[in-house]
Amino acid sequence: MATASPPAAAPCRAPKARRVSLRFLYLLAVYATAPLISALLLWRGLRDRSYWHNFSERFGFGAHPVPHGVWLHAVSVGEVQACAPLVSALRQRHPDLPLTVTTVTPTGAARARALFGNIAQVRYLPFDLPGAVRRFFTRVQPRLAVIFETELWPNLYRECGRRRVPLVLASARISARSVGRYRRLGALFRDTLSQAAVVAAQGAGDAERFRELGAAPASTHVTGNLKFDFELPPDIGARGARLRAQYARDRALWVAGSTHGGGEEQAVLEAHRRVRAAHPGALLVLAPRHPPRFDEVAQSLTQAGLRLVRRSQGGDGPDAHSQAAQECEVVLLDSLGELLAFYAAADVAFVGGSLAPIGGHNLLEPAALGVPILTGPNNFNSEEIARLLIARGAAEIVQDAAQLAVRVSALLADAGARERMGAAGRSAVEANRGALANLLSLIEPLLEGG
Repeated sequence: MATASPPAAAPCRAPKARRVSLRFLYLLAVYATAPLISALLLWRGLRDRSYWHNFSERFGFGAHPVPHGVWLHAVSVGEVQACAPLVSALRQRHPDLPLTVTTVTPTGAARARALFGNIAQVRYLPFDLPGAVRRFFTRVQPRLAVIFETELWPNLYRECGRRRVPLVLASARISARSVGRYRRLGALFRDTLSQAAVVAAQGAGDAERFRELGAAPASTHVTGNLKFDFELPPDIGARGARLRAQYARDRALWVAGSTHGGGEEQAVLEAHRRVRAAHPGALLVLAPRHPPRFDEVAQSLTQAGLRLVRRSQGGDGPDAHSQAAQECEVVLLDSLGELLAFYAAADVAFVGGSLAPIGGHNLLEPAALGVPILTGPNNFNSEEIARLLIARGAAEIVQDAAQLAVRVSALLADAGARERMGAAGRSAVEANRGALANLLSLIEPLLEGG
């Protein structure tokens, strides 16, 4: 069951004049930045046309979904994946309840459509402009709003309060380093968080930080991290085996997933050169985080003189066992939705965004698959998950290319160590499931009262 927060003193409210002043400054900021962000998205659309699709939804326009359902917001791919268990559970428990999923990124929208199909309407979240937010609510007309992880939008939350839409912050987290930034706008965010009917925090530290920022103690609960409750596709083992046969029948295979520029991919490639010195023929599957960078990364691999196969130009057809696939040094994973299957094919996984100061990405997918995990030191996006997996012996931190090469090489040479780390990862995931049941116990009364 969900654990209610202990009683705590209510935060002091700032004088009304200060709150009004902060809100006015916030409005000035969003009106000033919205055109700049729009221009940036349109410019990105020159390389990736998906940025142009349904662009009007970012200003609250677009289709009218079936009203009076549940609106769930997941900012990008990781959060979309995390919300999948809740979407599935709501569909099973309330088959006639309309569901709308919003996201911010084209990759998040694509992943949501792939996961949910006809189960949910997928659209973009509007900019936090008062007019755009009002248009969005007029179209969606939710009876309940569920926002995942760390998305604090003052105008959006304010409109929930104005329209009396219960608001749930699900699998909510806020890092210690973020608290200082929010505190500087304390009155604004106290008012924002006061709109939440429920804060379902990932951990006790997150719950305490939300209370410090203004969340009501009585409505703040520790429910766990919903990411632990994801289900692996039943065919994932078979898919991994096919990929292994296609690219690495008789050689080692390691994956660098969700990588970034800024030196991280260069470190991975330098590590791969050293790994191949110890394990000739070893294959690296490189999966950049952002699709617009696929061509750029391919060009850098070619310039580095590496024998490259692009996954988007391959497949599972008659040429699946071609000599080029078996002899390449790097597979560039420039297709969407296949990283999990490549993790299932891998001997070792490095999860990116962690050598670069990005904050890290999803460690739980390779853990659930029983794959040994290496990660850089920057995991502040999911500190508790990283800490847990490291403590359990399922993951290790590497500081640079040299350490990455040493640990990949050592693990490729030691099947027993790989097995121990993989088993520890599976065990850690299984032991921490249960957030979905806790979250549903808080959501169901709000649906019944709607």
